[in-house]
Amino acid sequence: MARFPDIQQRIRDDILAGELVFGTRVTTAELAQRYGVSQMPIREALRELRGEGLVTMEPNRGARIRSIDPDFVGNIFDIRNALEVLMVRRAARLRTPEQVARMRAIELDLETCVQRQDYAGALLANRYLHQLISEMAANPDAQQLLDRHWLLLAGLWRENKYSPERYDGVINDHRHMIEAISDGDAEAAAILTHAHVLKAKQILLKLIEQRYGSTKPARARRARKAEPPAASADAAD
Repeated sequence: MARFPDIQQRIRDDILAGELVFGTRVTTAELAQRYGVSQMPIREALRELRGEGLVTMEPNRGARIRSIDPDFVGNIFDIRNALEVLMVRRAARLRTPEQVARMRAIELDLETCVQRQDYAGALLANRYLHQLISEMAANPDAQQLLDRHWLLLAGLWRENKYSPERYDGVINDHRHMIEAISDGDAEAAAILTHAHVLKAKQILLKLIEQRYGSTKPARARRARKAEPPAASADAAD
């Protein structure tokens, strides 16, 4: 019998892979049949995925895979910007030589992955780097808020064909941020991080507008043909 965490992960994977399309309505009965389980673990999984921002619940109508709403996406980035600036300031003040060395090692791994076109590895390294900055800031509550929508943003980048060329900008931003943190320059680290997240916000919102138009809801994508995946960024933000 499939375990609840396994079902939750399978649904999450299908959302992020585009198998369960953004904006589409799903029912517990349909998902239970799809995954060959009873409806109880499906309900539990949907509740958890709602907490991650991947699913919304509609009274008397079941669940819907999160629609692509530019205002919602913009709000997520605004929250991330405020929190990441807070975290990087603290990280610059509290850093240790060992932590700075770990940052440089993770960044080197990210850049090596990009050179090899191993974008999945680059995504993972990107997330490790941002998690380490949060760890250095010693603020686990803020990290929980950042983690909440991380996977949702990853899915949106994938859905909207994140360009591998942006990694050049990401790498440049990371290098400057790491130097500022290493120097203990909290103000410079904050400015660089603010610009880093703001650029990601502008690019993703532009991609969404180009793909769907300024007001076109994501559920209209159901009429589109499936397109081959492109390199995505686990919120390379």
